[in-house]
Amino acid sequence: MIPTGTTAALTDVATLRARARKSIDKGAITETYTADRKEVIRLLNDALATEWVCVLRYLRHYHMASGMLADAVKGEFLEHAQQEQEHASKIAERIVQLGGEPDLDPDTLTRRAHAEYKVGKDLRDMVKEDLIAERIAIDSYREMINYIGNRDTTTKRILESILAQEEEHADEFADLLNGWIGK
Repeated sequence: MIPTGTTAALTDVATLRARARKSIDKGAITETYTADRKEVIRLLNDALATEWVCVLRYLRHYHMASGMLADAVKGEFLEHAQQEQEHASKIAERIVQLGGEPDLDPDTLTRRAHAEYKVGKDLRDMVKEDLIAERIAIDSYREMINYIGNRDTTTKRILESILAQEEEHADEFADLLNGWIGK
């Protein structure tokens, strides 16, 4: 607890209490939320579309993987599909917290997604396409984080945790490609 007299930059308790009683229908969105909520929801819905396109691509790769190295790589595809679905869930939950609606319209997912749904012609190509998609996700999440800045620290933290996992995915796929035997 901060001692009395050293909190000049903090709002006094009476003001905090009074503000909390205003607009309670807005849930977690208080007066101190300074981001453009509609734009953040739009960005999050695009990220949500990206995650679902990645889930679908990874699942296809999991089921279509064949060849001598398929068993080793299939596990990565399935694990990444599950992790991307967890990302999608976190994003959808945040959209709802912000008063929006998660857009899961299958007709528009690929148009709104940053990453493409590239199937790959063979196992190595699948890994390459997944690495490209992870690199796209990394850049788009980094740009969203920079755009949001400190105006929405909760969304920023969610995106930062997703970004960290996307970087792990890219690193794993880069290692797979670097160690590939054959063409």
